[in-house]
Amino acid sequence: YTILSKAHSDRNVYPSAGVLFVHVLEREYFKGEFPPYPKPGEISNDPITFNTNLMGYPDRPGWLRYIQRTPYSDGVLYGSPTVENVGKPTIIEITAYNRRTFETARHNLIINIMSAEDFPLPYQAEFFVRNMNVEEMLASEVLGDFLGAVKNVWQPERLNAINITSALDRGGRVPLPINDMKEGVYVMVGADVPFSSCLREVENPQNQLRCSQEMEPVITCDKKFRTQFHIDWCKISLVDNTKQVSTFQEVIRGEGILPDGGEYKPPSDTLKSRDYYSDFLITLAVPSAIALVLFLILAYIMCCRREGVEKRNMQTPDIQLVHHSAIQKSTKELRDMSKNREIAWPLSTLPVFHPVTGEIVPPLHTDSYDNTSMPLMQTQQ
Repeated sequence: YTILSKAHSDRNVYPSAGVLFVHVLEREYFKGEFPPYPKPGEISNDPITFNTNLMGYPDRPGWLRYIQRTPYSDGVLYGSPTVENVGKPTIIEITAYNRRTFETARHNLIINIMSAEDFPLPYQAEFFVRNMNVEEMLASEVLGDFLGAVKNVWQPERLNAINITSALDRGGRVPLPINDMKEGVYVMVGADVPFSSCLREVENPQNQLRCSQEMEPVITCDKKFRTQFHIDWCKISLVDNTKQVSTFQEVIRGEGILPDGGEYKPPSDTLKSRDYYSDFLITLAVPSAIALVLFLILAYIMCCRREGVEKRNMQTPDIQLVHHSAIQKSTKELRDMSKNREIAWPLSTLPVFHPVTGEIVPPLHTDSYDNTSMPLMQTQQ
């Protein structure tokens, strides 16, 4: 672990290849680079964010990651250096932004990757910790407790943290902001002795069946982690580099590089011209001709073969025409009689008193009107 010192100069660090590298960017150090608040004695708590990139490039090296959860927390650079970068100084430009005054401060971090004596460790195990975020696991005391728990169940002579990866970088989903849910962390450790019987319990057929049914496997050493770390034993990966065979390993995605297909051969410039006249006739002329023939047939049927009313009457028997005419005449006569009929409203539906003055309302019909045709109620006079 390296923490940025108070000295105003470039910082040199010497991590080992294949071993977890953590570098903390402390806000307290960069506060001295920015002017304080106007009022004397007032505590400065400016929001500060960091930008890190490889010198001369817009981003960091592929093995180096950076995280800062909020502008009021420290930034962390972490990753596992590779053997290919051994002996090559890596200069990281660190730019701090004061979000209150919009001022910046820049420092350089020189990473000198050293080769490990017995790298890589032959036996590697990757654990998935559910109840941790990556910045929480990167804390020295938390990672030390985790390595201590692994050492108790593994009993190796040498044990190193190789890499730490957030579950979000492995395709995990962002957790809901309820019940203080965590995103989860993958922690890879390496040792120099074979895996213990406790770690291999996950390979039992009973535990494999429970994992396939999304149930917790029965692991005897889980209680040594449970007090602080919630391990998902179904996602543990055990790699024995001495045999070059993964005993229980998830599918590793490829690098996304297509295989070499040979030299590209562009098409020749001397291409022969092609006549599209026949294609035009097949595509447009033939369907248009068929549509025109169908239109002419339909027009002949609709316009030239109409029978009309006279032809219909000539083909209808006379007795049927007489019956039809009699029915139409009777229907018209009944409709005319119904129009001339006058029907008075029943007295039971007429108001007895005026709704405003309360006076008795005179009858709507004269005394000479024949009331015998109206359906009077027996109680009315």
